Amino acid sequence: MADLAQVLRQLPKPDDPNLLVGLDTADDAGVYALDGDTALVQTVDFFPPIVDDPYTFGQITAANALSDIYAMGAKPMTALNIVGFPIRKLDISILSEILTGGQNKLTEAKVALLGGHTVDDSELKFGLAITGTVSRRAIITNSGARPGDSLILTKPLGIGIITTAHKAGLVSDAALGAATKVMLTLNNQASLAMIEVGVNACTDVTGFGLLGHAHEMALASGVSLEISAHNVPVLAATYEYARQGLVPGGARTNRSYLDTYVRYDPQVSEDDRIVFCDPQTSGGLLISVPREREALLLATLRRYGVDGHAIGHVSQGTPGGISVT
Repeated sequence: MADLAQVLRQLPKPDDPNLLVGLDTADDAGVYALDGDTALVQTVDFFPPIVDDPYTFGQITAANALSDIYAMGAKPMTALNIVGFPIRKLDISILSEILTGGQNKLTEAKVALLGGHTVDDSELKFGLAITGTVSRRAIITNSGARPGDSLILTKPLGIGIITTAHKAGLVSDAALGAATKVMLTLNNQASLAMIEVGVNACTDVTGFGLLGHAHEMALASGVSLEISAHNVPVLAATYEYARQGLVPGGARTNRSYLDTYVRYDPQVSEDDRIVFCDPQTSGGLLISVPREREALLLATLRRYGVDGHAIGHVSQGTPGGISVT
C-alpha cells in the first residue's frame, strides 16, 4: 500500500471538470461525466491464477473486476479482456477455458464483452477492464461516510489465507469450496440493496484487506472507524491456516503499513489482526449507512439473498484512523 500511495502522489493532477472521481480518494473506479445526467464508470484489474481450474479462474476474475463498478452504485455495461499467456508453456485450451469462464460470468451480469488484448508473457495473467454508467446524482463513493453511520460487510474474510493454503497443497476441499463460492458470487445484489435503501459510502474489500480499504474510506471521508472484531464474518478454517503460517505476503505488507493507523484493543488476537489485513479476491462490499437505516439495509440485503453483517460504526477522530475492539 505504501509503495502504491507514493507512486500515485507523484502523478500530475488531471485538470478536467468532467472528472468526478479520480485518484485523490483511492476510490474503486474512476467516474467521468458524459452530460448533465449520466457518468461513465471505469475500472481494470488482473492477476495470476488463484485456483487450479481455468474456467473457475476466469469466472472469479470477472466477478472481481465487476465488483468495483457495483461498489460505486453503477451498472456495468461493457468489458475488455486483458491476457498475459505463456504460449510456449501452456496449451491454448487453457486460455479458451479461462475466457469462457469470464464470458459466462459477464453473461450472468448482463455485460457485453467487446474484445480484448493478449500478449505472450512468462506468467499467466487474466483480467478485465469494465465500463459502466451511473446517474450523476446516484454515485456512491468511498468518501461519504459520516460520524454515526453503521458499517456493514457483505462477505466473509479469509480468501487470501485459504488460497495460500491451496497453493501449499494443505487446504481441505470444504474450505476451498467455501472460498470459491464467495469469490464466484457477484456483488450485484448487494449493490442493488444499498441503492434501494440509500447509503453514504461504499468500497469493495479486495487486495488491501478489510482494514486497508476501511482506512481508505475513513481517510477519504475525513472520519475514523470503530470495528468490533467479534462481529466480522470469517470463513471457516481461516484461523487454522493462519496459525500454520499459511498467510500471503500481501497480508503482512498490509499489516505493516496499517500499524500506523490502526489501534487494536489488547484483547484482539494476533490471528484477528492478520486476518483483517488478509487480501481478498472478489470480496464483499463495506458499506457506510446512516444508523437509522442499518436494520432496513440488513433486511433488504437478506431479501436480495445477501448475508450482511454490522461490524462497527463511523466516528469523529483522526481521519483514516481505525479502532479495532
